[in-house]
Amino acid sequence: MMKLEGIGTFVAVADSGSLSEAARRLRLSKSVVSERLAGLERTLGASLLQRSTRRMSLTDEGTRFLERARHILKGVAEAAEEISEHHRGLCGPLRISAPVSFGALHLGPALFPFLKRNPSIELTLDLDDRFVEATAAGYDAIIRHGPVRDSRLVVKRLAASRRVLVAAPAYLETQGSPRSLAELQRHRAILYTPRGSADWRFAMRKGKHQSVVVRPQTSIRLNNGLLIRDAAIAGLGIALLPTFLVSAPLASGQLRALEVGVEPEGAVLYIAYPANRRASAKVSELTASLRLAFGDPPYWDREVVLPQR
Repeated sequence: MMKLEGIGTFVAVADSGSLSEAARRLRLSKSVVSERLAGLERTLGASLLQRSTRRMSLTDEGTRFLERARHILKGVAEAAEEISEHHRGLCGPLRISAPVSFGALHLGPALFPFLKRNPSIELTLDLDDRFVEATAAGYDAIIRHGPVRDSRLVVKRLAASRRVLVAAPAYLETQGSPRSLAELQRHRAILYTPRGSADWRFAMRKGKHQSVVVRPQTSIRLNNGLLIRDAAIAGLGIALLPTFLVSAPLASGQLRALEVGVEPEGAVLYIAYPANRRASAKVSELTASLRLAFGDPPYWDREVVLPQR
């Protein structure tokens, strides 16, 4: 009969590359680790590892079995977590990824009450503007601003997100305020460029929804929303940013919202989790908690007064 401890030991050896390191991680003797591996290989009737004096490597059978082994361990952990949550409430590790700027300004304050209500949750929050792969990177959930085009994920809406053109009063005093898309193209722009395209898109309605693309002159290219906001405050040009980044400087007068006759295309904040497993109670509760904290419409939009067209 295949033993779970043997499967766990095999995964530890595969991850560490040696019996000694696996034994250290598992806090077992090297002989116990070796015995468990040998027992698993006898049960399967196949050699999973190639032994050498320096390092261990996977055989073809070991490579094929490793993915299944990880899946087995994950399933057992989730089942144990489900039972524990039923008896003791939400608990255990929860690892999520979110964009840097949104995470720093809004996600942290929304998470802290959730964690106070659920002190047994061990949260790991990674802020990263890259579109990380939830399954490969081992995340329970990812939070993203904009569309999530990955069929391997279940995607849930958290909140709407509007975008607005902004500039510092000093910039507008010297360069003027654009009143149309044609005028906007002649201004200097602070562009967001992690994903290659730096185009600005605006919603146009002529019978059906259409969009128009504006390619303004470039002042500076940056890959972080907070830096773009600060560059706009410094008067380096016009920026197109989500309202969750600029509500405070708009309220204080550091930035002014611009009206060019059409509205910039908006976006949506989503939370997503791998489709190959159900949403844990922790992820479901987190989703509900964040929706409540952000509101509908979200509080950052309620705080922003945009110019009338």
